[in-house]
Amino acid sequence: MADDSEPMQLDAEGDEDFDDDEEDYDGGEDKVGEVVNVTKDGGVKKKIITAGKGYLTPEKGDVVEVHYVGTLADGGEKFDSSRDRDTPFTFNLGKGEVIKGWDEGVARMKKGEKAVLTCAPKYAYGEAGSPPKIPANATLDFEVELLGWKSVKDIAGDGGVIKTTMVEGEGWENPRDKDEVLVKYEAKVKGADAPFTTQEVEFTVSEGHFCKALPIAVKKMKKGEKASLIVNAEYGLGEAGQPPEVPPNSELEISLELVSWKKVDDVTDDSLVIKKTLKKGTGYSKPKEMATVTIKYTARLEDGTVFEENNELKFVTDEDQVIRGLDLAVMKMEKEEVALVTIGPSYAFGDCDTKRDKAMVPAGSTVVYEVELLSMDNPKSSYDMSTEEKIEDAKVKKEKGNTAYKEGKLSRAIKRYNDAIRAVEHDNEFGDLKKDSKELKKSLWLNLAAAHLKQKSYKDVIQNCTKVLELDLNNVKALYRRAQAHMGRAEYLEAEMDLKKARQAEPDNKDLAVLYARMRKQMKAATKKEAAMYSTMFSKLAKLKDPVEPAQPIEAEPVVDEGPSADEPGPSGSGEAEPMEV
Repeated sequence: MADDSEPMQLDAEGDEDFDDDEEDYDGGEDKVGEVVNVTKDGGVKKKIITAGKGYLTPEKGDVVEVHYVGTLADGGEKFDSSRDRDTPFTFNLGKGEVIKGWDEGVARMKKGEKAVLTCAPKYAYGEAGSPPKIPANATLDFEVELLGWKSVKDIAGDGGVIKTTMVEGEGWENPRDKDEVLVKYEAKVKGADAPFTTQEVEFTVSEGHFCKALPIAVKKMKKGEKASLIVNAEYGLGEAGQPPEVPPNSELEISLELVSWKKVDDVTDDSLVIKKTLKKGTGYSKPKEMATVTIKYTARLEDGTVFEENNELKFVTDEDQVIRGLDLAVMKMEKEEVALVTIGPSYAFGDCDTKRDKAMVPAGSTVVYEVELLSMDNPKSSYDMSTEEKIEDAKVKKEKGNTAYKEGKLSRAIKRYNDAIRAVEHDNEFGDLKKDSKELKKSLWLNLAAAHLKQKSYKDVIQNCTKVLELDLNNVKALYRRAQAHMGRAEYLEAEMDLKKARQAEPDNKDLAVLYARMRKQMKAATKKEAAMYSTMFSKLAKLKDPVEPAQPIEAEPVVDEGPSADEPGPSGSGEAEPMEV
C-alpha cells in the first residue's frame, strides 16, 4: 500500500474516531530513552529520542504535521518514510485518518519531540496487514518527529465558529467578559480574494464588536495569538449581510490577532470597586492587611476633574488611613503595577461634600484613581516569628482592636482580635511564655465576646465565653457575658445557671445582681406570655364545632433581650465601657 510518491495513508483498521477516555497514558513527564506505555494494554509504546519543548500537546481535531520513518519491528525493514520524500505529513488528530497507534501516540507528544512509537497489530494494520510491504499481524516501529500543529476548534459548539490557531500566544491566561481587549483583524467573504474591512480596535469583551464571533474567539485566545476563523452567517453579519461587500447569509473568513488586553477585576463583591490593570506588575506577591505601602496616584471625578494628586503616599493597609475602596484595590495590586480604580461613593467619600487638595468632591460621587504601587512591605508571617515576637504581635493587634471597638468599628475590632488570637493560638512550644499566652487569649476571647454582644451575634458570644471558661472555670466576666447572650436567645435557664455560678464567685457584685434581677423579670414575662398563648389556643380548640376545619395557629411574639447599652458596666463594677480588659 505504501507509495514512494505520496505520504503513507495509515488508514487500515484504526479508522474509528479517537476516544480520549478509551486508554489512559501512564507516561507522565517522559524522559529521553525511557520506554513508556501509551495505552494500558501496552499495545502502543513510546521511547523519546529528542525531548520536545514546553508542556502543550495536540488535541483531538488539531491538524498535526510530522516527519516519520516506518520500519517492521521484526527485522527493521523500512516500508515508508516522509523524509525520503522531503515532505512532512499532515493529518487531523483523533479523526481516524491514520492508524490508531498514531492517534494515541502523537497525542502524547510535544512540539519538536522525536520519538519511536511501537504499535502492536491491533493498533496498526491487524490481521490484514498492508501488502506487499506490511505482513499480517505485524508490529511496527515509527520514528515520528512532531513538527507542530494547528489547533482547530469548534468554539461556538454548533459549528458556527471554527477557530484555527496560526501562531501560538504566550502565557496561559485568556480574556474574560469584563476585560478590554486590543485586537487586529481583517474580514472577507469566504472564498473572496480581498478583505472588505481591516481594523485595529479596543473593546470590552462582554460588549462585543463587529460580529458575534469576535468576543467568542478572543475568550479562547492568549496574548499575541493569531487565529483564522470560519464564521457562519449567524455569528457573522446575519441574514442581512452588509451590501454591497457582504451578501446576505454570507460565511466569513476572519484573520484575528489578540494584541493585548487590560484585566478588569471586581475588587468588591458588589462591583462598586473595579480595578483595571494598565500595566502589569512584577512578581505575584500583593500587599496583605497591615502592610506598609507607597503609592503614586491621581484622583479624578468621573468628568475628569482632578481633585487630588500625590507622587509618594505611604500608608498601612486596612487601617482606614485612605478611603476604603483605594485601600481594598491596593491590596489586589502587584509591585510596580499601574491600575485604574473606579470607586463607588459608599467606598469613597459617601454622601457628604468633601474638600480635597485640588477640588471639591460632591456628595455621592464615583471617583477614579490612577494608581501605581511603588513599594510594599508585608508584615512578618507568624511562622517566621519567635515566641516573643508572636506575643508582642498579638498585643499590638489587640490594641488596634480596642481602638476600633471604642470608635464603634465592631467588624474591624473583631478582625483584629481574631488576628491576634491566630498569632498565639498554637502555644504548645511557648515554654515559660505559655502562661502569658494563655492570659492573652482569655482577654482576646472576652473582648471578642463583648464586640459580638454589641452586634447581637449571641452564638459567637457563647462560643468565645465558653473558650475562656475551658481555661478558667469560674471566670466571672465570661459567665456574665455568656448569660447576656443566653438572655438574648431567650435561653433563661442557661442564663440563670451562669449567673448563679458567677454570684457564687462574687456574691457582692452589684452588676451581677442587677442582671440576675433583669433575667428573672424577663423569664417571668416569657412564662406568662407562653401560658397565655396556650390558654388561648386550647380555648379556641374547645370551641371548634366542625372537627374538619383546622384551627388557625396563634404566633407567639418572641421575648428579645435588648442586651446591654454601650455604656452598661460589666460585673467588675468599674463602670468602664466594654470590652473589659482582663
